[in-house]
Amino acid sequence: MESAEIRRRWLSFFEERGHTVVPSASLIADDPTLLLVPAGMVPFKPYFLGEVKPPAPRLTSVQKCVRTPDIEEVGKTTRHGTFFQMCGNFSFGDYFKEGVIPLAWELLTKSVADGGYGLDPERLWVTVYLDDDEAAGIWTDKVGFPVERIQRLGKKDNYWSMGMPGPCGPCSELFYDRGPEFGEEGGPAVNDERYVELWNLVFMQYERGAGEGKENFEILGDLPSKNIDTGLGLERLAMVLQGVNNMFEIDTSMAVIDKATELTGVRYGADPASDVSLRIVTDHMRTSVMLIGDGVTPGNEGRGYVLRRILRRAVRNMRLLGATGPVVDDLLNVVIGSMGEQYPELITDRKRIETVAIAEEAAFLKAIKGGTNILDTAVTETKAAGGSVLAGDKAFLLHDTWGFPIDLTLEMAAEQGLAVDEDGFRRLMKEQRDRAKADAKAKKTGHADLSAYREVADTSGSTEFTGYGSTEGESRIVGLLVDGVPSPAATEGDEVEVVLDRTPFYAEGGGQLADQGRIKLDTGAVIQVRDVQQPVPGVSVHKGSVQVGEVTVGSAAFVAIDTHRRRAIARAHSATHLTHQALRDALGPTAAQAGSENSPGRFRFDFGSPAAVPGTVLTDVEQKINEVLARELDVQAEVMSIDDAKKQGAIAEFGEKYGERVRVVTIGDFSKELCGGTHVRNTAQLGLVKLLGESSIGSGVRRIEALVGVDAYNFLAREHTVVAQLQELVKGRSEELPEKIAGMLGKLKDAEKEIEKFRAEKVLAAAAGLVEGAKDVRGTALVTGQVPDGTSADDLRKLVLDVRGRITAGRPAVVALFTTANGRPLTVIATNEAARERGLKAGDLVRAAAKTLGGGGGGKPDVAQGGGQNPAAIGDAVAAVERLVAETA
Repeated sequence: MESAEIRRRWLSFFEERGHTVVPSASLIADDPTLLLVPAGMVPFKPYFLGEVKPPAPRLTSVQKCVRTPDIEEVGKTTRHGTFFQMCGNFSFGDYFKEGVIPLAWELLTKSVADGGYGLDPERLWVTVYLDDDEAAGIWTDKVGFPVERIQRLGKKDNYWSMGMPGPCGPCSELFYDRGPEFGEEGGPAVNDERYVELWNLVFMQYERGAGEGKENFEILGDLPSKNIDTGLGLERLAMVLQGVNNMFEIDTSMAVIDKATELTGVRYGADPASDVSLRIVTDHMRTSVMLIGDGVTPGNEGRGYVLRRILRRAVRNMRLLGATGPVVDDLLNVVIGSMGEQYPELITDRKRIETVAIAEEAAFLKAIKGGTNILDTAVTETKAAGGSVLAGDKAFLLHDTWGFPIDLTLEMAAEQGLAVDEDGFRRLMKEQRDRAKADAKAKKTGHADLSAYREVADTSGSTEFTGYGSTEGESRIVGLLVDGVPSPAATEGDEVEVVLDRTPFYAEGGGQLADQGRIKLDTGAVIQVRDVQQPVPGVSVHKGSVQVGEVTVGSAAFVAIDTHRRRAIARAHSATHLTHQALRDALGPTAAQAGSENSPGRFRFDFGSPAAVPGTVLTDVEQKINEVLARELDVQAEVMSIDDAKKQGAIAEFGEKYGERVRVVTIGDFSKELCGGTHVRNTAQLGLVKLLGESSIGSGVRRIEALVGVDAYNFLAREHTVVAQLQELVKGRSEELPEKIAGMLGKLKDAEKEIEKFRAEKVLAAAAGLVEGAKDVRGTALVTGQVPDGTSADDLRKLVLDVRGRITAGRPAVVALFTTANGRPLTVIATNEAARERGLKAGDLVRAAAKTLGGGGGGKPDVAQGGGQNPAAIGDAVAAVERLVAETA
């Protein structure tokens, strides 16, 4: 049974039994504590926590998931993978153990002809929690499962929680016996290789307290309602149904392995080492395609870092297998071909996915070349200092700057006889990740405990947003935090977070910055609001400071936003929509939005593009935008179902999470997007849009920055003033400026060339004198000297080679010259063939000199270059070279 059919049967089975089918959420987690969705229940977490009411009491889904903690183990074993699909059925206060256990048994054992998976009941085993007699009884009494194949396990194996205070409960798991060829018998308690876990049924019925690990926590009591959360690994079930040994050999994975073997000529199963690389390529290419499909782009932080790392690991392992050219295009097309039936959006977005992935591969292949030079220098410096371990910060630099996977650094360092400080590297990586995660969390929560916001939501409900139709109004304070701690009151000077029952303040989201303004209480107290966030769904938190008086929970208030700021942001947001559509018209659908920020009077817009956008195209886009402004198109917003929005062709932003009902913003006949932000009423209100330019912010992602309205006018006014000043300086009209300035720059460049030529000739003129001053050191002609300060490295090299060429043929010769450039000493040393036959190598001589100068260097046996920190030590460096020549010759 193919993977696509497994997925179809799952959803069909549960839909027929009263479950609402929920599409897989994006891999981009809607949770500041997570980078990516690691489990099937994550999108339903707000329902389990009671933060949001579920759309139905019974839900089912097949969720895309990515886990990366064990990324280094991928491929080394057949059990670790980064991308997988989790089939789940969920009940919120509806059915419980007596409902879910029979459903699981029915689906697994029902015949294929009747819509089930057709597993042999005699090969299934069950585990339950130690004292869960209820679950065990349902298995034996209601299902008729034999008691001898039910095993009771402890908290570590059969008790689920989120790892923090909150919902928890025992679970029951179903296992499949793969047979004696996979090990000893005795059930899952004895052998989890033979007895492979298929399905976990979690009975959420208790609330847990604080504690660490899977076992060290207290059960506080019962939950208000009993919920069900189950998870079946699609790939594991496919492994069983398709009769293969591991998840890398199922249909959707084996297709990638086959393509990789075709590209490299390496046969799967022929060699353990190459099998590891083939499995890495397969897993990482699947993950990369799914991440890019959900809008993740390669970068050095957060999700972008995860994508960059795994995509580059895939490319690296293809090179280890023997591939010499680009491979990503061929591999990702196989992934899309095998996964497209389950996720049609991969086919729709194929061009964009290809663009991002191919650009990242090209950047990495270039980085390998550049990073290798950096690594060689680091290795040389480490050896020169007598070390045997490459510092962790050097490995981190290679990773952070050049995108070198740590395993690549480890391998290349080992080839040169060095180990790598992996602990230091991982410490720096952890610090970087912790900073990124802490910054993201602090931005949303202001370092406050989320439970404080949830408590407000539980007692007072969601904040009603009135800002689409008004900019001020009556309200009431329903929640108050002072310095991140809930408080009944706050006084003048306190930093506060205020929750209102209704507000016109827009909370930052969808690329739009938050409103600012004031909250005035009936008592005369005033709060200056500088930011608004939604740390938990539906609760708007107004962050600011008490300017006057005392603020108390329950007080009536009059709230008003800064309308000047709101209007400026609205102009920017509407301009962003126009820019998006104009870019798509010019570049095609691959110019999809990858992020934005709408600020007062200006905006930035990120979009997919494999290369820089030509200036002529930007000019055309800008002209089209301003032509739309002149058409005075009305801007309208309408709430509709997500399906209706898609039918109308509304554009959705990658990575955004949308509910069943969405808000669609339409600008005349020009633009239609899903958007929750605020906008102008007519395009004429924008006045003017000026695109400042575009630049790269990552592989396959470009950024446009622009000004709107008065800000755009002020920019053009300043530009006009600058042009007028240039006209005065060059005595020409504005249209003549490019030609006149180009002429002046050309003359300046010619003059610089003449000066450089004169300086080089002066340096080379010293060659004859240097040859005459050669010293005989045990039969070797040694030429040393210091040339004038400021001599460039290129000129110094030319002089050294010229001097070497003037020495009598056949006589061993070493030329070592020094200079000071920008306050630092520089040396170039060359040897001729006769000297090298005596063992005199330029690289060894440079390292000796550079060490004396307080630096490092290296190169080839015939010519090498080095430098240092101490110009005063040039005399000592000359002596060091002479000593080494005497010892070697």
